Amino acid sequence: MTQRRWLRIIPVALIMYTISYVDRTNISLALDPNISSMMNDLLMDDRLKGIVAGIFFFGYVLLQIPGGYWATHWSPKKIISIFLVAWGICAVGCGLSRTFVHFGVMRFFLGVAESGVFPATTVLLANWFPRSERARANAYWNLCQPLAVAASAPFTGWLLGAYGWQRMIVIEGALPFIWLPIWIYFITDHPRDAKWISEEERTYLETTLKREIAELEPVKSVSMLERLLQPSIFVMIAIYFLHNCAAYGCMTFFTSGLKERGFSATQYGILFAIPYAVTAVIMVLNSWHSDKTHERRGHIALVYAMSGISLIASVLLRNHFWVSYAFMCLAIPGPFAAMAPFWAIPSETLPRAVMGLVVGLVNAFGNLGGFFGPYIVGWLKGKYHDISVPFNLLGVGMLLAAGLSLLLPKVPRQLRVIEEEVKQSGSVQGSLK
Repeated sequence: MTQRRWLRIIPVALIMYTISYVDRTNISLALDPNISSMMNDLLMDDRLKGIVAGIFFFGYVLLQIPGGYWATHWSPKKIISIFLVAWGICAVGCGLSRTFVHFGVMRFFLGVAESGVFPATTVLLANWFPRSERARANAYWNLCQPLAVAASAPFTGWLLGAYGWQRMIVIEGALPFIWLPIWIYFITDHPRDAKWISEEERTYLETTLKREIAELEPVKSVSMLERLLQPSIFVMIAIYFLHNCAAYGCMTFFTSGLKERGFSATQYGILFAIPYAVTAVIMVLNSWHSDKTHERRGHIALVYAMSGISLIASVLLRNHFWVSYAFMCLAIPGPFAAMAPFWAIPSETLPRAVMGLVVGLVNAFGNLGGFFGPYIVGWLKGKYHDISVPFNLLGVGMLLAAGLSLLLPKVPRQLRVIEEEVKQSGSVQGSLK
């Protein structure tokens, strides 16, 4: 029988964060002047478009570290419940805005309201999924990012055409309030608190997770500051910064390549969604193989390199629309497909007491790329009146991230041995399947 935690924890967390991602990215279509009046209504040019898309990430920095700390020392379920309410209010507020300043302020506070959700969910999954399953758990949860675009973009495009950008944002902004009671009912912080799993599965999880945590605890006492100042953490921040520059820079200005093709708003939505549907498939395959081989760094570097090469190729072949579009379908998956093995590394190389803080730290400063990516692309596009230069720059950034990925720490050998022993024994898991 399939383990119930995969069917209970992952789908609820996936849909919760899918809603979050919809609320932060739906303006990518709304900001396209071909299908929406938003830029005219708020008196924006390409530079201001990049600013209003990216200002979310200045707010997104603020509660990353506290969010990880609160989730570790209090309750990820309760922290995320609070944030669901907060970001729902801010998302609806974005749709009620009437000026550029008002919209920018609401986008900033939307970032604040969502900032603690990612590290809190990472802690929640670490409480439920042993190391041999963690990349897959992270991948299935992070499927929300491409699925949010692939599933919602056609609907968002239709709402834009039927009701306008303000009503579209209000309608999608109300989704957190609908999901809140489902989150509260289904989610439990730890296996020991769950009444819906078998005694055998609970014992297996508690035993395995305690053993993994003990293996990661340092032999000698190390201060929290020393743990946070490890060189590998700065490498992770740099990689994640470049990662988000590409992810959000491409997303915000992707439809620029669709101009003058005569597409309707719904067709825009479909063409915008297809690369993210491809992304979901690549994410699952990459995470599955990463777990199977117990290897993280190479799986990160490979998809980053694929993204960088494909993005540059898409620009070089931009005069051949469908060929260029096909390469863009391979360029966009890279940052997303890297996330599962990337976020498995902190939980496999750091003590549990510091993991939430590190995830918050890396996610906070790395996500500043979510501001600088759209801003730089908008600025360069305005300067050169073309998308080629900024997209080439993003492609080079992805290639640099691929190289830096090889500097990330490896999973300690004793942990790989533990995983093999658990898989070979299969005594408990076999009784659960």
